[in-house]
Amino acid sequence: MMIRRLLILLLIGGWTFANGQISLFNGKDLSGWTVHGTEKWYVEDGVLICESGPDEEYGYLSTNQHYKDFELELEFKQDDNGNSGVFIRSTVDGTKVNGWQVEVAPPGSNTGGIYESYGRGWLIKPDPKLDKHLKFGEWNTMKIRAKGDTVTSWLNGHKMVTLTDEKIGEGEGGIALQIHSGGGIKVQWRNLELKEL
Repeated sequence: MMIRRLLILLLIGGWTFANGQISLFNGKDLSGWTVHGTEKWYVEDGVLICESGPDEEYGYLSTNQHYKDFELELEFKQDDNGNSGVFIRSTVDGTKVNGWQVEVAPPGSNTGGIYESYGRGWLIKPDPKLDKHLKFGEWNTMKIRAKGDTVTSWLNGHKMVTLTDEKIGEGEGGIALQIHSGGGIKVQWRNLELKEL
């Protein structure tokens, strides 16, 4: 029974630990994820990498599973431009995403803020003073908590924003990583761990 469960977890791309935490990325390949668009998503030395492709358009990597209420913790490292994001309760059709992004961006560009694509735009931006917690070109830890109508983000242990929004509360979908359009972007990801609430 245990071997069967482990095989199922490998097939969906995640490991479930005793504390209920799920590893969304297995460190080997893109199992459990779907690529949207022509931008590059690949694994190298146990790290998930997104990089601009020749089309220099938006691209997404979304989980096959949907998650409603959860705490997600991950690490990211921005190379070059580094404009990206983490979408929650989101769906992707082609390269059009329906959902909410917790911003990952270069210094001065509201990392940790919440943006609604193809909708209301910026819902909340962090206090500009908090931007000092972003370590561009180094590994950063981001934590996102989505519970009911309320979403909170942390960057390297510092709370960036809290937003209560009825529309987000009604949202359904998965986790999606973004690569922004424009080209010249590269972001690395590791240790993507989620705990359902």
